[in-house]
Amino acid sequence: MHRNQSSQIGSFLLVSLIGSGLGGCGVLPAGGDMTTGSVAQNAKVVQTPTRADRECLARAMYFESNRTDEEGMLAVGTVVMNRLDSPKYPGSVCEVVGQKRQFANGVLSKPVRDQDRARIEKVADLLLAGERHKEVGPALHFHTAGYTFPYTNMHYVALAGGNQFYEKTDREGYLPAVLPHAVVQTASGKLVPIQMATLADAPDSFATGTPRPRMPSIQATQVAYGLSLPQGVPTRYSSAPAQ
Repeated sequence: MHRNQSSQIGSFLLVSLIGSGLGGCGVLPAGGDMTTGSVAQNAKVVQTPTRADRECLARAMYFESNRTDEEGMLAVGTVVMNRLDSPKYPGSVCEVVGQKRQFANGVLSKPVRDQDRARIEKVADLLLAGERHKEVGPALHFHTAGYTFPYTNMHYVALAGGNQFYEKTDREGYLPAVLPHAVVQTASGKLVPIQMATLADAPDSFATGTPRPRMPSIQATQVAYGLSLPQGVPTRYSSAPAQ
């Protein structure tokens, strides 16, 4: 178990939040084909995203954030994709979004207004092409902005789209190691990053090598909610702790 010593934090007892169910996908086998794209040895292998997964991703962003705020939708979508990277969550976008008590009630069944479709599908395509909300980073959790909780293991990292995003520290006060991005296995057996397997479904304007839309800063959201992020960052594991 290795720790990044760039910052220090005292040890203290933390209360664990409710965890999510384990997904059924594994990690890359030793000696797997690593020749296609940038693929980490311990990356989670997931199902190739489909148009149904694109719809599930769009719906999660639509019903969990301020619908007029593309930056806020990108933040929620980043959490969905981070969960897809994690072995603690299922192996497809729709399974992640459809987990019980994780996202808004009716997220996969309530109607979406026709006038909002172009916006949410654009952000979904950005995410499937590899875009992420930089401030959210590897965070797996969020809640409505302005709420407070008694837990001491919630390290807040971003405010966007009416939500506060956070990571959980462990009992010693350390943040988890950053997980490698999930990969998919092609028909030929090669393991490739998700964005390489889904570029054909993305709009031409988001193709590799084409500048993508610049997302706005989260500063305006922080001011609007009268909230601020904590100063300092807890020490992060450089690799996953031994079980």
